[in-house]
Amino acid sequence: MRLVCISDTHSMHRQVAVPDGDVLIHAGDCLGVGTLEELEDLDNWLSEQPHRHKILIAGNHDWCLQDEPAEAEALLRHAIYLRDSGTEIEGVRFWGSPWTPIFFDWAFNLARGPAIAERWAQIPAATDVLITHGPPAGILDQVFTAKDSLSVGCEDLARELERLAVKLHIFGHIHEGYGQQTLNYRLYVNASTCTGQYKPMNPPIVLDI
Repeated sequence: MRLVCISDTHSMHRQVAVPDGDVLIHAGDCLGVGTLEELEDLDNWLSEQPHRHKILIAGNHDWCLQDEPAEAEALLRHAIYLRDSGTEIEGVRFWGSPWTPIFFDWAFNLARGPAIAERWAQIPAATDVLITHGPPAGILDQVFTAKDSLSVGCEDLARELERLAVKLHIFGHIHEGYGQQTLNYRLYVNASTCTGQYKPMNPPIVLDI
C-alpha cells in the first residue's frame, strides 16, 4: 500500500504536486482561515486526485470543522474524515485525531495534562497508522527563535505512544519539523507542506507499507 502524506496546506492545495498512490493522507490545517467555502474547494480538489482512498483530519486552522461540524462534515464527500475515530483499509487500521496543546486561541486546542491525555487514551492499542495534527514531544517538533530552538510537541501524546504498537505516526503542525525520523522501530513523519514562511514548498512524503 502506497501512502502519500501531506499536511498544513492552508488552502494552497492547488499549488501542490501530489504523486499517485493508494491512500492520500492530509494531517490537518487544510484551510487558510477556516471557512466552509475553503472546505468545499478542498473537497472539490480531493475529488480530482487519483488515489482510491483519502483520509483527512482537522488542524488548529480548520475552524469550521470545530464550530460548524455538521455543515462542514456534510461537505466532505471525497474523503474519510477522522475525528477521534478510525477506519480500516485493506487490513491497515488508521486512527485520526485533530487535537494540539493550547497555543494562543486556535481551533482543536486542549490544555496539556488530563484534558488532552483523555483524547490520546481513546487511540486503540491495535492501531497501525496514527494520524494526529501535532507531533509528540521531542519528535520533529522544533520551532526556532532568534536565539534558540524549542521543542513544542505534546508530552502527553509521547507518553501514550509508549503503550501503542503503532508502526507509523503521521502529523504536521510544526512546519519547521518537516521530514522523517525512525525511533524504536516506529517511523514518524512530519508532512507539513508549508515551510515556516507559509510557502507550500515541501513535497508530499510517499511511503510504502
